[in-house]
Amino acid sequence: MSIAEVARLAGVSTATVSRALSGRGHVSAAARERVVAAARELGYVVSQAASSLASGRTRNVGIVLPFLNRWYFTTVLEGAQQRLMRSGYDVTLYNLAGDGDERRTVFEHFLLRQRVDAVIAVSLELTEPEVTRLHTLGKPLVGVGGPIPGVRTLAIDDVAVARLATEHLIGLDHRRIGLIGGDRASDADFHLPTKRRQGWESALHEAGLDASPRLIANADFTVQGGYRAAKQLLGAPLRDRPTAIFAASDEMAFGAMLAARDLGLSVPHDVSIVGVDDHDQSEFFGLTTIAQFPREQGALAVDILMAQLEPGEDEAVASDLPLPFELRVRDSTARPRD
Repeated sequence: MSIAEVARLAGVSTATVSRALSGRGHVSAAARERVVAAARELGYVVSQAASSLASGRTRNVGIVLPFLNRWYFTTVLEGAQQRLMRSGYDVTLYNLAGDGDERRTVFEHFLLRQRVDAVIAVSLELTEPEVTRLHTLGKPLVGVGGPIPGVRTLAIDDVAVARLATEHLIGLDHRRIGLIGGDRASDADFHLPTKRRQGWESALHEAGLDASPRLIANADFTVQGGYRAAKQLLGAPLRDRPTAIFAASDEMAFGAMLAARDLGLSVPHDVSIVGVDDHDQSEFFGLTTIAQFPREQGALAVDILMAQLEPGEDEAVASDLPLPFELRVRDSTARPRD
């Protein structure tokens, strides 16, 4: 079955059939409907191999992630994959969790095999050689999570996020505010834990409050890590114990809430807790948090790629795009007990 037969039955050109079935280019709704009906009647299926040979494109985008077992990363992936599917593109996923060799293998071999048309890098501070290899092959590249020189990137202001969370606790009249931050491994790309600590410190200093290292416990952005860190903070003598905690992620905040419960403390009456992300389970936990909309981040990264991949669009590299965030107040924060 050929594309010409589909075009004859639908009463359109072969170019219109190609656009309608590939999802590329404008086709009226009526014409698309006739083409799809004709293709279904004739049993015509687009040959991806033939399309790739003709266009030099694979209609496949590589997405590179440092973890797959963290909510933020899988949610960015979900937003990107759904948008790519609507644009007629497949996804090849590269998970870099491991001993570090995976990253070198992906950027020195897998991404250079002409199997993807473009790359989305999530929370990875790409090196100049990694960027150069991809650009030399003409592969569009978008970063999510922080600035990469010469690459269109999407990022929230992590310092401002932490300031907003801490200022919320200060506004409730808390004076001893602890921080559950990220460990050394979490600080490798874009220094997110460092930036969120800076935001916490800045808000406290501006309010004339103590930002002592004794109020800081670091973890690995997991529930278990947050639980251990919170027990360290909340197990201190009453005079030194924080009345509120800012956790640098919702998953660590969940762990802190569970630790408070196991120590016989009430959230929010004995300790208020605020996180970052607006995780799908945040409402269930009643967690006050800073929403950063990761699904929308993934979808927006795809929109930027499509502007570069599809002909007729502006391919110029623009400056970094700031991403929105907002405070969502729930039941885990309140004024401290007298």
